[in-house]
Amino acid sequence: MIEVGSIRIPESELVERFVRSAGPGGQNVNKVATAVELRFDIANSPSLPEPVRERLLARRDRRVTGDGVLVLSAQRFRTQDRNRQDARERLAHFIEAGRHAPKKRVATKPTRGSKERRLAGKRERSTIKQGRTRRDWD
Repeated sequence: MIEVGSIRIPESELVERFVRSAGPGGQNVNKVATAVELRFDIANSPSLPEPVRERLLARRDRRVTGDGVLVLSAQRFRTQDRNRQDARERLAHFIEAGRHAPKKRVATKPTRGSKERRLAGKRERSTIKQGRTRRDWD
């Protein structure tokens, strides 16, 4: 079971597949399936609260398929057990990111001083550029 705050995800909702890992490992890499592909169905999971589910599905993440299934592949480590652990930790971080609603942005107006500084800068640049064009040949 994976616990993220008050959210508990049972093992039955996780689908793990073990595949051969790419990268270093010598002859062992060709014999042992150490890489883990973890799948979690966000769209149909009964353990996710509705607002969290909506936030996770709304994220533009390439790991989430069109059907709302999160696919995590872990192959950083040389052992299957450590890669399983890594995939589950990454799933927990992904769900944690969806637990908190983002703060609403409060629109503010520029201050009087900032407007004046901006206009003064524009005037300064204008006079510099005007000085480049005027030619008094007499």
